[in-house]
Amino acid sequence: MNAPWKSGLPGNRDPFAAYICDDNALDVIRPVVVELGWAPEKCNKGGLRNAVQSLSVSASPAILLVDLSESGDPLNDINALAEVCEPGTVVIAIGQVNDVRLYRDLLSSGIQDYLLKPLSAQQVHDALNQALAVFMAPKGGDADGARRHISTAVVGTRGGVGASTIATSLAWLFSENHKSPTALLDLDVHFGTGALALDLEPGRGLTDAIENPSRIDPLFIERAMVRANDNLSILSAEAPIGQPLMTDGAAFVQLEDEFRQAFEMTVIDLPRNMLINFPQLLADVNLVLLTCEFTLASARDAIRILSWLKTNAAHAHPMIVVNKAQPSFAEISKADFEASIERKVDFVIPYDIKAASNAAKLGQVFVDANRASKATAAIRQIAERVIGANADDLSASSGEEKKSLLGGFDFKALLAKKAKPEPETADE
Repeated sequence: MNAPWKSGLPGNRDPFAAYICDDNALDVIRPVVVELGWAPEKCNKGGLRNAVQSLSVSASPAILLVDLSESGDPLNDINALAEVCEPGTVVIAIGQVNDVRLYRDLLSSGIQDYLLKPLSAQQVHDALNQALAVFMAPKGGDADGARRHISTAVVGTRGGVGASTIATSLAWLFSENHKSPTALLDLDVHFGTGALALDLEPGRGLTDAIENPSRIDPLFIERAMVRANDNLSILSAEAPIGQPLMTDGAAFVQLEDEFRQAFEMTVIDLPRNMLINFPQLLADVNLVLLTCEFTLASARDAIRILSWLKTNAAHAHPMIVVNKAQPSFAEISKADFEASIERKVDFVIPYDIKAASNAAKLGQVFVDANRASKATAAIRQIAERVIGANADDLSASSGEEKKSLLGGFDFKALLAKKAKPEPETADE
Protein backbone atom coordinates (compact mmCIF):
# COMPACT_ATOMS: atom_id res chain seq x y z
CA MET A 1 0.00 0.00 0.00
CA ASN A 2 1.47 3.34 -0.97
CA ALA A 3 1.60 6.44 1.18
CA PRO A 4 -0.77 9.35 0.60
CA TRP A 5 0.52 12.21 -1.50
CA LYS A 6 0.25 15.18 0.83
CA SER A 7 2.55 17.57 -1.02
CA GLY A 8 0.71 20.76 -1.86
CA LEU A 9 -2.58 19.86 -0.18
CA PRO A 10 -4.25 23.01 1.15
CA GLY A 11 -3.95 23.83 4.84
CA ASN A 12 -4.55 21.15 7.44
CA ARG A 13 -7.60 19.68 5.74
CA ASP A 14 -8.33 15.98 5.48
CA PRO A 15 -6.89 14.74 2.19
CA PHE A 16 -10.06 12.94 1.13
CA ALA A 17 -13.76 12.33 1.80
CA ALA A 18 -16.51 10.54 -0.12
CA TYR A 19 -20.31 10.64 0.11
CA ILE A 20 -21.76 7.65 -1.74
CA CYS A 21 -25.36 6.46 -2.11
CA ASP A 22 -25.04 2.68 -2.47
CA ASP A 23 -23.01 -0.13 -0.93
CA ASN A 24 -21.80 -1.54 -4.26
CA ALA A 25 -20.01 1.70 -5.11
CA LEU A 26 -18.59 1.93 -1.58
CA ASP A 27 -17.19 -1.61 -1.93
CA VAL A 28 -15.29 -0.50 -5.07
CA ILE A 29 -14.06 2.81 -3.66
CA ARG A 30 -12.84 1.76 -0.21
CA PRO A 31 -9.99 -0.56 -1.36
CA VAL A 32 -8.69 2.15 -3.71
CA VAL A 33 -8.80 4.70 -0.89
CA VAL A 34 -6.87 2.30 1.37
CA GLU A 35 -4.34 1.74 -1.43
CA LEU A 36 -3.73 5.51 -1.59
CA GLY A 37 -3.08 5.58 2.16
CA TRP A 38 -6.31 7.30 3.22
CA ALA A 39 -8.76 6.26 5.92
CA PRO A 40 -11.66 4.12 4.60
CA GLU A 41 -13.82 5.71 7.32
CA LYS A 42 -13.85 8.85 5.18
CA CYS A 43 -16.15 7.00 2.73
CA ASN A 44 -19.58 7.99 4.04
CA LYS A 45 -23.00 6.57 3.18
CA GLY A 46 -25.26 9.19 1.62
CA GLY A 47 -24.93 11.27 -1.51
CA LEU A 48 -24.68 14.93 -2.43
CA ARG A 49 -27.23 16.25 0.06
CA ASN A 50 -25.45 14.50 2.90
CA ALA A 51 -22.21 16.08 1.68
CA VAL A 52 -23.76 19.56 1.72
CA GLN A 53 -25.08 19.06 5.26
CA SER A 54 -21.77 17.71 6.56
CA LEU A 55 -19.52 20.28 4.91
CA SER A 56 -21.68 23.18 6.06
CA VAL A 57 -20.47 22.49 9.61
CA SER A 58 -16.97 21.06 8.96
CA ALA A 59 -13.86 21.80 6.90
CA SER A 60 -13.80 20.66 3.29
CA PRO A 61 -11.36 17.89 2.32
CA ALA A 62 -8.74 18.46 -0.37
CA ILE A 63 -10.41 15.87 -2.62
CA LEU A 64 -14.16 15.21 -2.48
CA LEU A 65 -15.91 12.27 -4.16
CA VAL A 66 -19.67 12.87 -4.24
CA ASP A 67 -22.54 10.74 -5.55
CA LEU A 68 -25.27 12.48 -7.62
CA SER A 69 -27.40 9.35 -8.12
CA GLU A 70 -30.21 10.53 -5.83
CA SER A 71 -30.12 14.14 -7.05
CA GLY A 72 -33.11 15.34 -9.07
CA ASP A 73 -31.29 18.47 -10.32
CA PRO A 74 -27.52 17.76 -10.30
CA LEU A 75 -26.42 21.19 -11.53
CA ASN A 76 -28.38 23.13 -8.90
CA ASP A 77 -27.26 20.71 -6.20
CA ILE A 78 -23.64 21.16 -7.29
CA ASN A 79 -24.07 24.92 -6.90
CA ALA A 80 -25.34 24.29 -3.36
CA LEU A 81 -22.21 22.22 -2.72
CA ALA A 82 -20.05 25.08 -4.03
CA GLU A 83 -21.54 27.35 -1.36
CA VAL A 84 -20.22 25.16 1.48
CA CYS A 85 -16.94 23.98 -0.11
CA GLU A 86 -13.76 25.90 0.60
CA PRO A 87 -11.77 27.17 -2.42
CA GLY A 88 -9.24 24.65 -3.66
CA THR A 89 -11.35 21.54 -3.12
CA VAL A 90 -11.13 19.09 -6.03
CA VAL A 91 -14.54 17.51 -6.63
CA ILE A 92 -15.16 14.26 -8.52
CA ALA A 93 -18.83 13.46 -9.19
CA ILE A 94 -20.40 10.01 -9.60
CA GLY A 95 -23.74 9.36 -11.28
CA GLN A 96 -25.99 7.09 -13.30
CA VAL A 97 -27.04 9.51 -16.06
CA ASN A 98 -25.14 8.79 -19.29
CA ASP A 99 -25.58 12.18 -20.95
CA VAL A 100 -22.80 14.11 -22.66
CA ARG A 101 -24.55 17.45 -22.08
CA LEU A 102 -24.69 16.81 -18.31
CA TYR A 103 -21.04 15.73 -18.44
CA ARG A 104 -20.01 19.00 -20.09
CA ASP A 105 -22.18 21.15 -17.82
CA LEU A 106 -20.70 19.53 -14.72
CA LEU A 107 -17.15 20.09 -15.96
CA SER A 108 -18.00 23.71 -16.76
CA SER A 109 -19.35 24.19 -13.23
CA GLY A 110 -15.94 23.29 -11.79
CA ILE A 111 -16.11 19.53 -11.28
CA GLN A 112 -12.81 17.74 -11.90
CA ASP A 113 -14.37 14.59 -13.38
CA TYR A 114 -17.65 12.70 -13.73
CA LEU A 115 -17.63 8.90 -13.29
CA LEU A 116 -20.47 6.73 -14.51
CA LYS A 117 -21.81 3.80 -12.49
CA PRO A 118 -21.17 0.91 -12.23
CA LEU A 119 -17.70 1.87 -11.05
CA SER A 120 -14.46 -0.03 -11.58
CA ALA A 121 -11.45 0.11 -9.26
CA GLN A 122 -9.16 1.24 -12.10
CA GLN A 123 -11.57 4.03 -13.04
CA VAL A 124 -11.63 5.34 -9.47
CA HIS A 125 -7.85 4.92 -9.11
CA ASP A 126 -7.17 6.95 -12.27
CA ALA A 127 -9.62 9.70 -11.29
CA LEU A 128 -8.06 10.12 -7.84
CA ASN A 129 -4.54 10.13 -9.31
CA GLN A 130 -5.56 12.92 -11.70
CA ALA A 131 -7.05 14.84 -8.78
CA LEU A 132 -3.80 14.46 -6.87
CA ALA A 133 -1.90 15.85 -9.87
CA VAL A 134 -3.68 19.19 -9.38
CA PHE A 135 -1.64 19.72 -6.21
CA MET A 136 1.76 19.00 -7.76
CA ALA A 137 2.82 22.64 -8.04
CA PRO A 138 1.88 26.11 -6.75
CA LYS A 139 -1.19 27.75 -8.31
CA GLY A 140 -0.60 30.52 -10.84
CA GLY A 141 -2.29 33.09 -8.61
CA ASP A 142 0.07 32.71 -5.67
CA ALA A 143 0.82 36.14 -4.26
CA ASP A 144 4.55 35.61 -4.10
CA GLY A 145 4.70 34.82 -7.82
CA ALA A 146 7.00 31.87 -7.11
CA ARG A 147 8.27 29.91 -10.09
CA ARG A 148 6.42 26.65 -10.46
CA HIS A 149 8.63 23.65 -9.90
CA ILE A 150 8.14 19.90 -10.09
CA SER A 151 10.83 17.58 -8.77
CA THR A 152 10.77 13.95 -9.92
CA ALA A 153 13.10 11.24 -8.60
CA VAL A 154 13.53 8.14 -10.77
CA VAL A 155 14.50 5.07 -8.72
CA GLY A 156 15.12 1.56 -10.04
CA THR A 157 14.14 -1.42 -7.93
CA ARG A 158 17.04 -3.36 -9.44
CA GLY A 159 20.11 -2.57 -11.51
CA GLY A 160 19.38 -2.70 -15.24
CA VAL A 161 15.66 -1.97 -15.12
CA GLY A 162 16.18 1.16 -17.21
CA ALA A 163 15.69 3.91 -14.62
CA SER A 164 18.43 6.03 -16.20
CA THR A 165 16.91 5.65 -19.66
CA ILE A 166 13.56 6.87 -18.31
CA ALA A 167 15.17 9.73 -16.36
CA THR A 168 17.06 11.09 -19.37
CA SER A 169 14.05 10.62 -21.63
CA LEU A 170 11.72 12.49 -19.27
CA ALA A 171 14.19 15.34 -18.86
CA TRP A 172 14.53 15.60 -22.65
CA LEU A 173 10.74 15.58 -23.15
CA PHE A 174 10.21 18.28 -20.51
CA SER A 175 12.80 20.49 -22.17
CA GLU A 176 12.01 19.84 -25.86
CA ASN A 177 8.28 19.11 -26.04
CA HIS A 178 7.13 21.32 -23.16
CA LYS A 179 9.89 23.96 -23.40
CA SER A 180 10.32 23.84 -19.61
CA PRO A 181 13.73 24.78 -18.17
CA THR A 182 14.88 21.42 -16.79
CA ALA A 183 17.74 20.18 -14.59
CA LEU A 184 18.88 16.56 -14.77
CA LEU A 185 20.84 15.45 -11.70
CA ASP A 186 22.58 12.08 -12.12
CA LEU A 187 23.50 10.87 -8.65
CA ASP A 188 25.27 7.71 -9.73
CA VAL A 189 28.53 9.53 -9.06
CA HIS A 190 30.89 6.75 -10.18
CA PHE A 191 28.94 4.98 -12.93
CA GLY A 192 26.28 7.44 -14.10
CA THR A 193 25.11 7.32 -17.71
CA GLY A 194 23.10 10.56 -17.93
CA ALA A 195 25.75 12.51 -19.82
CA LEU A 196 26.63 9.46 -21.91
CA ALA A 197 23.01 9.09 -23.06
CA LEU A 198 23.07 12.73 -24.17
CA ASP A 199 26.46 12.30 -25.89
CA LEU A 200 28.10 14.81 -23.52
CA GLU A 201 31.19 14.97 -21.35
CA PRO A 202 30.02 15.05 -17.71
CA GLY A 203 32.53 17.64 -16.53
CA ARG A 204 33.58 18.13 -12.89
CA GLY A 205 30.55 20.04 -11.68
CA LEU A 206 29.07 17.35 -9.45
CA THR A 207 32.39 16.27 -7.91
CA ASP A 208 33.28 19.92 -7.25
CA ALA A 209 29.93 20.40 -5.53
CA ILE A 210 30.49 17.34 -3.32
CA GLU A 211 34.01 18.46 -2.40
CA ASN A 212 33.05 22.10 -1.76
CA PRO A 213 29.35 22.47 -0.85
CA SER A 214 29.96 26.07 0.27
CA ARG A 215 30.62 27.03 -3.38
CA ILE A 216 27.11 26.12 -4.49
CA ASP A 217 25.23 29.24 -5.57
CA PRO A 218 23.47 30.46 -8.73
CA LEU A 219 26.78 31.31 -10.42
CA PHE A 220 28.18 27.84 -9.63
CA ILE A 221 25.06 26.24 -11.12
CA GLU A 222 25.39 28.31 -14.28
CA ARG A 223 29.05 27.38 -14.76
CA ALA A 224 29.06 23.77 -13.54
CA MET A 225 26.07 22.36 -15.38
CA VAL A 226 26.54 20.99 -18.88
CA ARG A 227 23.95 22.26 -21.35
CA ALA A 228 22.27 19.62 -23.53
CA ASN A 229 19.87 21.99 -25.32
CA ASP A 230 18.32 25.40 -24.79
CA ASN A 231 16.16 24.15 -21.91
CA LEU A 232 18.06 21.16 -20.50
CA SER A 233 21.17 21.18 -18.30
CA ILE A 234 22.77 18.18 -16.66
CA LEU A 235 24.96 17.73 -13.60
CA SER A 236 26.73 14.39 -13.46
CA ALA A 237 30.12 12.82 -12.82
CA GLU A 238 32.48 9.98 -13.63
CA ALA A 239 34.33 9.99 -10.32
CA PRO A 240 37.39 7.67 -10.08
CA ILE A 241 36.20 4.26 -8.90
CA GLY A 242 39.02 4.17 -6.37
CA GLN A 243 37.68 7.32 -4.73
CA PRO A 244 34.90 6.65 -2.16
CA LEU A 245 31.95 9.01 -1.95
CA MET A 246 32.78 11.24 1.04
CA THR A 247 29.74 13.38 1.75
CA ASP A 248 26.95 13.81 4.28
CA GLY A 249 24.50 14.67 1.49
CA ALA A 250 24.42 18.41 2.24
CA ALA A 251 25.75 19.23 -1.24
CA PHE A 252 22.89 17.34 -2.91
CA VAL A 253 20.26 19.16 -0.86
CA GLN A 254 21.85 22.53 -1.70
CA LEU A 255 21.88 21.62 -5.39
CA GLU A 256 18.19 20.76 -5.27
CA ASP A 257 17.47 24.09 -3.59
CA GLU A 258 19.29 25.98 -6.34
CA PHE A 259 17.46 23.98 -8.99
CA ARG A 260 14.12 25.05 -7.53
CA GLN A 261 15.11 28.67 -8.06
CA ALA A 262 16.61 28.26 -11.53
CA PHE A 263 14.43 25.64 -13.25
CA GLU A 264 10.82 24.59 -13.63
CA MET A 265 11.53 20.86 -13.65
CA THR A 266 14.10 18.73 -11.84
CA VAL A 267 14.68 15.08 -12.73
CA ILE A 268 16.89 13.13 -10.32
CA ASP A 269 18.36 9.83 -11.46
CA LEU A 270 18.53 8.37 -7.95
CA PRO A 271 20.26 5.02 -7.37
CA ARG A 272 18.56 3.06 -4.62
CA ASN A 273 21.66 3.03 -2.42
CA MET A 274 21.66 6.84 -2.49
CA LEU A 275 18.00 6.80 -1.57
CA ILE A 276 18.79 4.82 1.58
CA ASN A 277 22.00 6.67 2.51
CA PHE A 278 20.60 10.17 1.98
CA PRO A 279 16.85 10.22 2.73
CA GLN A 280 17.00 14.03 2.91
CA LEU A 281 17.25 13.99 -0.91
CA LEU A 282 13.50 13.42 -1.03
CA ALA A 283 12.57 16.28 1.31
CA ASP A 284 11.19 18.41 -1.53
CA VAL A 285 10.55 15.78 -4.19
CA ASN A 286 6.98 15.72 -5.49
CA LEU A 287 7.04 12.41 -7.30
CA VAL A 288 9.03 9.17 -7.04
CA LEU A 289 8.99 7.16 -10.26
CA LEU A 290 9.67 3.59 -9.10
CA THR A 291 10.97 1.66 -12.10
CA CYS A 292 10.39 -2.12 -12.00
CA GLU A 293 10.29 -5.27 -14.08
CA PHE A 294 7.84 -8.17 -13.96
CA THR A 295 10.24 -10.31 -11.89
CA LEU A 296 10.10 -11.74 -8.38
CA ALA A 297 13.16 -9.76 -7.27
CA SER A 298 11.73 -6.50 -8.60
CA ALA A 299 8.37 -7.14 -6.91
CA ARG A 300 10.11 -7.85 -3.61
CA ASP A 301 12.19 -4.68 -3.79
CA ALA A 302 9.23 -2.59 -4.93
CA ILE A 303 7.42 -3.66 -1.75
CA ARG A 304 10.43 -2.72 0.38
CA ILE A 305 10.99 0.66 -1.28
CA LEU A 306 7.29 1.58 -1.12
CA SER A 307 7.35 0.78 2.59
CA TRP A 308 10.49 2.89 3.03
CA LEU A 309 8.89 5.79 1.19
CA LYS A 310 5.80 5.60 3.37
CA THR A 311 7.98 5.96 6.47
CA ASN A 312 10.63 8.39 5.23
CA ALA A 313 8.99 10.43 2.45
CA ALA A 314 5.22 10.23 2.89
CA HIS A 315 4.78 13.54 1.05
CA ALA A 316 6.27 12.16 -2.20
CA HIS A 317 3.78 10.41 -4.46
CA PRO A 318 5.06 7.05 -5.75
CA MET A 319 4.28 6.12 -9.35
CA ILE A 320 4.90 2.52 -10.44
CA VAL A 321 6.40 2.11 -13.92
CA VAL A 322 7.19 -1.35 -15.29
CA ASN A 323 9.90 -1.20 -17.96
CA LYS A 324 11.10 -3.76 -20.51
CA ALA A 325 7.79 -5.59 -20.36
CA GLN A 326 7.59 -8.86 -22.31
CA PRO A 327 4.30 -10.53 -21.34
CA SER A 328 5.27 -13.84 -22.97
CA PHE A 329 8.56 -14.05 -21.05
CA ALA A 330 7.69 -12.40 -17.73
CA GLU A 331 8.54 -14.25 -14.52
CA ILE A 332 5.25 -13.10 -13.02
CA SER A 333 2.09 -11.67 -14.56
CA LYS A 334 0.96 -8.08 -14.19
CA ALA A 335 -1.95 -9.22 -12.00
CA ASP A 336 0.35 -11.14 -9.65
CA PHE A 337 2.82 -8.26 -9.55
CA GLU A 338 0.06 -5.82 -8.59
CA ALA A 339 -1.28 -8.23 -5.98
CA SER A 340 2.21 -8.51 -4.47
CA ILE A 341 2.84 -4.77 -4.18
CA GLU A 342 -0.80 -4.08 -3.20
CA ARG A 343 -1.37 -1.34 -5.76
CA LYS A 344 -1.87 -0.82 -9.47
CA VAL A 345 0.92 -0.38 -12.00
CA ASP A 346 0.64 3.14 -13.42
CA PHE A 347 2.49 2.59 -16.72
CA VAL A 348 3.95 -0.34 -18.65
CA ILE A 349 6.79 0.29 -21.13
CA PRO A 350 7.27 -2.52 -23.68
CA TYR A 351 10.69 -4.05 -24.25
CA ASP A 352 12.42 -2.79 -27.42
CA ILE A 353 16.05 -3.83 -27.67
CA LYS A 354 16.39 -2.52 -31.25
CA ALA A 355 15.28 0.92 -30.16
CA ALA A 356 17.73 0.91 -27.24
CA SER A 357 20.59 -0.09 -29.57
CA ASN A 358 19.58 2.60 -32.05
CA ALA A 359 19.68 5.30 -29.35
CA ALA A 360 23.17 4.20 -28.28
CA LYS A 361 24.48 4.21 -31.85
CA LEU A 362 23.07 7.68 -32.54
CA GLY A 363 24.22 9.15 -29.22
CA GLN A 364 20.69 10.35 -28.48
CA VAL A 365 18.24 9.84 -25.64
CA PHE A 366 15.84 6.95 -26.18
CA VAL A 367 12.73 9.02 -26.97
CA ASP A 368 14.59 11.29 -29.39
CA ALA A 369 16.16 8.45 -31.35
CA ASN A 370 12.99 6.34 -31.50
CA ARG A 371 10.06 8.72 -31.88
CA ALA A 372 7.71 6.12 -33.39
CA SER A 373 8.47 3.38 -30.85
CA LYS A 374 5.69 2.06 -28.59
CA ALA A 375 8.11 2.39 -25.68
CA THR A 376 8.56 6.08 -26.51
CA ALA A 377 4.78 6.53 -26.60
CA ALA A 378 4.55 5.10 -23.07
CA ILE A 379 7.31 7.41 -21.79
CA ARG A 380 5.55 10.38 -23.39
CA GLN A 381 2.42 9.45 -21.43
CA ILE A 382 4.46 9.47 -18.21
CA ALA A 383 5.80 12.92 -19.05
CA GLU A 384 2.27 14.17 -19.75
CA ARG A 385 1.09 12.80 -16.41
CA VAL A 386 3.88 14.59 -14.56
CA ILE A 387 3.66 17.95 -16.29
CA GLY A 388 0.20 18.05 -17.84
CA ALA A 389 -1.85 19.28 -14.87
CA ASN A 390 0.32 22.32 -14.34
CA ALA A 391 1.05 24.12 -17.60
CA ASP A 392 -2.36 25.73 -18.03
CA ASP A 393 -3.02 26.31 -14.34
CA LEU A 394 0.17 28.33 -14.02
CA SER A 395 -0.02 30.34 -17.21
CA ALA A 396 -0.72 34.04 -17.08
CA SER A 397 -3.47 33.69 -19.65
CA SER A 398 -6.19 33.25 -17.04
CA GLY A 399 -7.32 36.86 -17.50
CA GLU A 400 -10.71 36.14 -16.02
CA GLU A 401 -11.24 34.16 -12.87
CA LYS A 402 -13.98 31.61 -12.92
CA LYS A 403 -15.90 30.91 -9.72
CA SER A 404 -15.75 27.18 -9.22
CA LEU A 405 -15.09 24.60 -6.57
CA LEU A 406 -11.42 24.75 -7.44
CA GLY A 407 -11.23 28.51 -7.20
CA GLY A 408 -9.45 29.34 -10.43
CA PHE A 409 -8.44 26.11 -12.18
CA ASP A 410 -9.14 26.16 -15.93
CA PHE A 411 -10.84 22.80 -16.42
CA LYS A 412 -11.27 23.06 -20.18
CA ALA A 413 -7.54 23.54 -20.62
CA LEU A 414 -6.87 20.79 -18.08
CA LEU A 415 -9.04 18.38 -20.03
CA ALA A 416 -7.31 19.34 -23.26
CA LYS A 417 -3.94 18.49 -21.71
CA LYS A 418 -5.12 14.92 -21.17
CA ALA A 419 -4.92 14.54 -24.98
CA LYS A 420 -8.06 12.43 -25.07
CA PRO A 421 -10.83 12.78 -27.66
CA GLU A 422 -13.93 14.40 -26.22
CA PRO A 423 -16.38 11.66 -25.19
CA GLU A 424 -19.66 11.24 -26.99
CA THR A 425 -21.10 9.53 -23.95
CA ALA A 426 -20.28 10.07 -20.32
CA ASP A 427 -19.10 6.50 -19.72
CA GLU A 428 -15.61 7.21 -21.05
